[in-house]
Amino acid sequence: MKRIWLILLGCIALSSCDKIESKGMYLTRVPIFETMESIRAKANPVSSPTTIVQTGKIYIYQDYLFINEPGKGIHIFNNVDPSKPLAISFLSIPGNVDLAVLDGKLYADSFTDLLTFDLENPASPKLLTRNKDVFKMLLQMDYFNNTADRIITGFRDSLVSYSQKDKYSPYDRKELLYNETNSGSGQGGSMARFTIANKHLYAVDQTTLHLFNVQNASKPAYVKDIKIGPGIETIFPFKNSLFIGSNTGMVIYDITTASAPVELSRYAHIRACDPVVVNEKYAFVTLRAGVVCGGLQNLLEVIDIQDLRKPMLKNTFTLENPYGLALADQTLYVCDGKFGLKSFDASDVSQIGNKLLETHKDLTSMDVIAGPKSLIVVGEKGVHQYDYSNKAKLKELSIIPVIRSN
Repeated sequence: MKRIWLILLGCIALSSCDKIESKGMYLTRVPIFETMESIRAKANPVSSPTTIVQTGKIYIYQDYLFINEPGKGIHIFNNVDPSKPLAISFLSIPGNVDLAVLDGKLYADSFTDLLTFDLENPASPKLLTRNKDVFKMLLQMDYFNNTADRIITGFRDSLVSYSQKDKYSPYDRKELLYNETNSGSGQGGSMARFTIANKHLYAVDQTTLHLFNVQNASKPAYVKDIKIGPGIETIFPFKNSLFIGSNTGMVIYDITTASAPVELSRYAHIRACDPVVVNEKYAFVTLRAGVVCGGLQNLLEVIDIQDLRKPMLKNTFTLENPYGLALADQTLYVCDGKFGLKSFDASDVSQIGNKLLETHKDLTSMDVIAGPKSLIVVGEKGVHQYDYSNKAKLKELSIIPVIRSN
């Protein structure tokens, strides 16, 4: 009898183990899939001003300030008086991350599509054209339903069996893959993925440079894609050159012939997140350690670009958590993340790290634009504007606040 009980207990134990292995559950973030057709069908872009819940890219054009809310759209402000920015409209654009403006036309991504808006009345922008599926790399396979060409529009928490773990884990993303200008175009920050130069729109994703002819600003004409390599993050124009930042280096293109960029050189650095700004002689690059970019060091690199075919490292300075940066004459502004906004005297590039002018320690900052009327900074609490007529002593003019729901 005792032997029979031991056998029964063993069977129960084994069956319990099988049950745990085959039917055990864990909590994860499950992707929500949609087709681009359904996303387009629901498009209703123009709405009244609304509060900002999360800040993304920033852009200025004439007297207007554009603030991207990642994945949701673009807030438009009348910024004729930087001390009193006035919200005038919100463009609801699903999947929007980047933007640029040329001759009164606003270009914005919507997942795989490129949208063009007329800004003749910024309070009510008019959708002119939609270039479909020009950013195809966002299309994915929905392995659960075995359907291709789907867009992930969000995530929801769900209990998933261990047998499905390998299917769900690849979709678990926690972050959104976040100077001279040409006449008629606006100005973006150093974290931008869209830029306009020589009547062409250049847009980068993680691997590719997408090129559009916008000589007819109302109707962007797709030209071609140029494969650059993995880890592409930012793009910055200067005169007839493009400086493209990646998490392993900087790629320089000549765009004298705007429709046919020519690669001039590649500058390699340690693996890290990499925005870049430049002047006549030097490129200034911030390298940030992090789980998304990899790398273990937080640095400012100064690169000699007087010979664009042979960029050479000039100096390296230690920072703490750098993101975007901007140049204003001989002053370099660096967003050092949770360690504040910092300004440096950049007149002698060999001494930048020793010439800290000012630190705004209470301003967790991510990107910055040195505009004609104000220094515009994207911070954790909102978008700040400063009078920087005294480059070493900023005076806050206004803040457009982020209002997060509880």
